Amino acid sequence: MHFHVENMTCGGCVRGVTKAVQRVDPQAEVIADPPSRKLEVKTQASQQQIEEALREAGFPPKAA
Repeated sequence: MHFHVENMTCGGCVRGVTKAVQRVDPQAEVIADPPSRKLEVKTQASQQQIEEALREAGFPPKAA
């Protein structure tokens, strides 16, 4: 699944986003590109679960 995360701007943000996703699914693969604000998540979790985890971590996503 792909997201646009407007406030993901640096490596620290990538770590925060990755931790949030992996709290839901420890096996998830997270590919983040801060300059473009794009986030790709390969997971068994639902999109709703991932979106909720990102919002709780302070990185509200938009579907990309």
